[in-house]
Amino acid sequence: MSWTLKRFEELSTYELYRILQERVKIFVVEQECPYPEIDGHDLKAYHLYKEDNEEIAAYLRILPPHTVYPEASIGRVIVKKEHRGKGYAKEMLVQAINFIHRELGESTIKIQAQHYLEQFYGSFGFKTISDVYLEDGIPHVDMLLKMHT
Repeated sequence: MSWTLKRFEELSTYELYRILQERVKIFVVEQECPYPEIDGHDLKAYHLYKEDNEEIAAYLRILPPHTVYPEASIGRVIVKKEHRGKGYAKEMLVQAINFIHRELGESTIKIQAQHYLEQFYGSFGFKTISDVYLEDGIPHVDMLLKMHT
């Protein structure tokens, strides 16, 4: 199983369907959080994912600068329940950070992280830049990673 990275227009309708299906399962159903999952930002995003038996095992989207924030951003980070604990989230974050730095030429990444994952993102060098706040009823923090060029 290797990682796949595609722009929105490169995704097949089947790939997009499976990605959105997993995102809704986790962010809307599992987290019991009704919110507009399909927010329009996917159109400008790069989609990084790993498949297992034609299912999305792990996924995130990379947003170029000036899509949501002035900085590049990473979001919608998911690992399907059956694949948690296999290190996919770490692998995926490293790939995303490297892509943003090397391919997009960006040295700063801003994320909106669920508060309970603050330490996880901190292990990659992200620093908390906000107080805890509620987003769709879930505690979040804003975090920033500044890489050396």
